[in-house]
Amino acid sequence: MKIRMPRGSTQAYVLVGAAVAGVAFAGVRLYAQRENVAGIRNFTKADGSVACGGSVEPGAAAELAKRGYKSMISLRENSEAGAETAAVEAAARAAGIRFVHTPVSAQSPNDGAVGAALGALRDGGNQPAFIYDASGSRAAAILMIKRMLVDGWPEDRAYNEAVSIGLSSPSLKAFALDYVARHK
Repeated sequence: MKIRMPRGSTQAYVLVGAAVAGVAFAGVRLYAQRENVAGIRNFTKADGSVACGGSVEPGAAAELAKRGYKSMISLRENSEAGAETAAVEAAARAAGIRFVHTPVSAQSPNDGAVGAALGALRDGGNQPAFIYDASGSRAAAILMIKRMLVDGWPEDRAYNEAVSIGLSSPSLKAFALDYVARHK
């Protein structure tokens, strides 16, 4: 027996299905959300407890305070061009934000620095936290490690989030995966 469908009904079913799926997933974010924040390159909110970003101008600390951030975790080395560590720290403190400086080398990250950054992220008194470096790539790698070791995320989910934040370095990805394997 053949069932005949009125012309255009297939498209109607597809549209209704898409609408239902849209309602079912409304409010569900699969990955981090980019936002424009004056003075912060690549500001990306991962969730309610952490945001990541790239280079920061000192004036951005006041905006982070308005948004409710409790800490700024800098992964930048003082020797990096444009790091402005002292000026950003002073602005953060003036805005009532805790400033944590745990420099992580983009070329050769080490377990000690990464462990310190993870510790700062895990400290409930620092949340919500804003973690940053020059581009956001190191911050994304640190968050990837946290997602896998602390939050129990699978590698693909943690990596996809990290890429959406700014992880672009194959060597940082390799370091993150190695770190997770050694610290399980």
